[in-house]
Amino acid sequence: MKDTGTIVKDILAIVPDLLKVPYSRIWTTYDEEADVLYINFKKPSHADDSKLSDDDVIIRHEKGKVVGITVLNASKRKSG
Repeated sequence: MKDTGTIVKDILAIVPDLLKVPYSRIWTTYDEEADVLYINFKKPSHADDSKLSDDDVIIRHEKGKVVGITVLNASKRKSG
């Protein structure tokens, strides 16, 4: 487990990117065994449609609006 200082530093590094996301609330859950990151912009979200992109990302919609993103093979993604 990382020490507190390292955790805070890692989180602060992504703040500029988080501020670019057009949603005021974001919930995340990571399933380590499946290596899947779930990102939700609405709770509860009841997706009525989803699309798998070419880069293994599932975009979930509810009434035409994006309510979440599922990132497959999340640990293999590069930052930047």
